[in-house]
Amino acid sequence: MPETAFATDHALRLLAVNQMYDADRAAIDSGAPGEILMANAGAAIAEAVKARFEPCQTVVLCGPGNNGGDGFVVARLLSEAGWPVELALLGDVGRLKGDAAIMAERWQGEVVEAGPGCVEKADLVIDALFGAGLARDLDGQAAVLVAAVVSRGAPVVAVDVPSGLDGDSGAVRGIAPRAVLTVTFCRAKPGHVLLPGRELCGEVVVADIGIGDHIVGGIGPAIWRNGRDLWFGTFPWPAPNAHKYARGHTVVAGGDLAANGASRLAARAALRVGSGLVTVAAPPAALSTYAAHLTAIMLRRIDDAEAFSEMLADPRLNCVVLGPGQGVTERTRALVEVALAAKKHCVLDADALTVFADDPEALFARLHADCVLTPHEGEFARLFDDSGNKLDRARRAAEKAGAIVLLKGADTVIAAPDGTAMVNDNAPPDLATAGSGDVLAGVVAGLMAQGVKAVAAAAMGAWLHGEAGKTVGSGLIAEDLPEALPRVLAALKENVA
Repeated sequence: MPETAFATDHALRLLAVNQMYDADRAAIDSGAPGEILMANAGAAIAEAVKARFEPCQTVVLCGPGNNGGDGFVVARLLSEAGWPVELALLGDVGRLKGDAAIMAERWQGEVVEAGPGCVEKADLVIDALFGAGLARDLDGQAAVLVAAVVSRGAPVVAVDVPSGLDGDSGAVRGIAPRAVLTVTFCRAKPGHVLLPGRELCGEVVVADIGIGDHIVGGIGPAIWRNGRDLWFGTFPWPAPNAHKYARGHTVVAGGDLAANGASRLAARAALRVGSGLVTVAAPPAALSTYAAHLTAIMLRRIDDAEAFSEMLADPRLNCVVLGPGQGVTERTRALVEVALAAKKHCVLDADALTVFADDPEALFARLHADCVLTPHEGEFARLFDDSGNKLDRARRAAEKAGAIVLLKGADTVIAAPDGTAMVNDNAPPDLATAGSGDVLAGVVAGLMAQGVKAVAAAAMGAWLHGEAGKTVGSGLIAEDLPEALPRVLAALKENVA
């Protein structure tokens, strides 16, 4: 993370699968034997199980790799604690290698063949078949076994991830069980917070198995789970001597008569999140409509791009929101080009993105580091390569655009050109309503107007937007979100204090 924007490494760090492999190797190279790391992992799983369940008929399903080795440790420790345990192995115990083979030798009980029949009487299933690095869809015997686990319906505790879940993308590779508890190691993985993985993991426990923070800190680029601890140290609380001019001036490019509600939502959100002043720059025909709805938000007539350029020549106007309700028109494109040429902090949403669908490179050539793009999936696909998982797509897009990309959704991904990325997972489904994204654009812009760096403003804005949605809850409409921000900010400030 850029030190100027975020805190240093802590529990919110996520490790991609290849990064976790790097961390394992680095820990072993620094003197932590793999055997000890595996023993620690198994012990952490066993303790998590004992803390949440009473002894019951437990089946531990072990795979042919290191995940299976963890399972052998769990089976042994639960059995030693008096639990009735059956261990079922997918494969031949004689083919186990390395640390997994060592742990298998320490198991004194019977090893049965893993098949559908072994889960028929299980009251608890420990899924230690495949970890986060599964490289292909489950098929054959493995798929049949997981299908039997799903059909049985007993509680599942997953080791690392539910088997069949891709640790990098959260995608299901063929089939995967729904766990009530997932125990992973060192740091959570992107697949634990990206959908649909997040819904399949249940409670996620991150166990310390002896891989030091200094090792994790040396692995990059950084991926994070977005949360208040990541950025609260740089949140722009007003100083005791603050005045409105010190808190920034946000400009929202207004739409026409047919769609000006979107820009009004963005303006209201920017004001609520703390921008000292907010002005809507509106076309002449819409002035009276805006005037009828705006009070603390100022209004300025803008006839064309030249007038907009003259307006933005004022250095006090330091952040611009473009796109909400503007329409996919030449006027919108011209206003975007003017704002980018003025080198203002910019949030580009909706129509400000779609208007470049026929020539994305023209937009990318004008973008700069103080820009945040906030597309939903449809808008994203008009500008960028939308192949691959969500995290990778957003990171590639940010690198190509040279700007921050906030790819919206229930698992919003925020990506920077240097590969830094965050996954925001606090958004409730109630936010799936017209105008919600316009509010998010205004929140991000209002933070940037107060001097917050673009990547941090995007992270703060996504989290605040999600918390506002949770605060309102069922029945939410977009107009509720700016009005919920004072409660969210008060709770955040109290927590920080």
